[in-house]
Amino acid sequence: MAVVNNDNYHNLQIRDNIRKMRLVLDTLPSWLRDYFRSIEPSTSARTRLAYAYDIRMFFEFLKENNPSLKNTEIPDFKLDILEKIGRTDIEEYLENITLYEKDGRTVINGERGKARKLSALRSMYKYFFETEKVSRNTAELVIPPKIHEKEIIRLDADEVAKLLDMVESGEGLTEKELIYHSRTKIRDVAILTLLLGTGIRVSECVGIDIKDIDFNNGGIKVTRKGGNESVVYFGEEVEAALHDYLDERERINAESGSENALFLSLQNKRISVRAIEKLVKKYASRLTSLKKITPHKLRSTYGTALYRETGDIYLVADVLGHKDVNTTRKHYAAQFEESRRHAANAVTLREKTPESTSGKGRKKTDTDDENE
Repeated sequence: MAVVNNDNYHNLQIRDNIRKMRLVLDTLPSWLRDYFRSIEPSTSARTRLAYAYDIRMFFEFLKENNPSLKNTEIPDFKLDILEKIGRTDIEEYLENITLYEKDGRTVINGERGKARKLSALRSMYKYFFETEKVSRNTAELVIPPKIHEKEIIRLDADEVAKLLDMVESGEGLTEKELIYHSRTKIRDVAILTLLLGTGIRVSECVGIDIKDIDFNNGGIKVTRKGGNESVVYFGEEVEAALHDYLDERERINAESGSENALFLSLQNKRISVRAIEKLVKKYASRLTSLKKITPHKLRSTYGTALYRETGDIYLVADVLGHKDVNTTRKHYAAQFEESRRHAANAVTLREKTPESTSGKGRKKTDTDDENE
């Protein structure tokens, strides 16, 4: 059987997550393998790995806090433990992870973090309940944390221009940072221009190969969440920044395994998500101290600008790669409502006349004289 070497960034990430998953499964009860096998068709390797970590964390809490489990290793937990766990056990676990110590560091979970961890337990319980391996779905009894909607943080148009100017000039950087800036300026401008000019996710940016860029049609092939490939189109500013960087990129000998990567680190390896997060923070922190700007906030900046220009929520959803337009509408609700208000006066039914305006041009009556 022929072996196909399809080693793009996305596939390498999947393989890496699968390897990590196998290691985590060795630290969990064997009966959980059936559960993870059942959700494989509908989840990504990254999601399953996150669920495995969360479930293991819950079992670690039980082992540490339940006297009857102190002498039992987690892989030896029996399936009937799910029957013995009560609603209070899960609620105490969620309360505990609000703030706890691990490996010498303080870990904090907000409402969203706790909701994700409860989601992992609910998914596990649902499988064993629906397959009639347990008689009750205890996790379903636990009320999820109330998620408070966060204000969308984005850059204003003038802030976008200032940010890109700062990246080019190095304004505000320390002497040490300026040394590295001289080597990364063109790359950093290209990365930020691409993020701001297309709204792609940072993981999608990291995964771009040189061959994925099509200057003839002004598009870049990216791998979306879930593994679907899509073409994202770019404008003249992004094109110019990419050309400038590619001129430099051609002179770099990439390390083995990164030869095809578009963006490289100073070590000449494919740049990481963490590295892009750090470079965005480095420049944005000099721009504003009032907004915590991350690559995702640059994505929000693009989505907001696109919606304001087009007023088409479906187009924004498609360009950003949202599977459900309600996700887009949720994030851009304020702009969506503003456009709806404008729409109230967008259609004119009859041409306005002085007489049709409130109280103007109306014939004066005797009653008016009395009121005066």
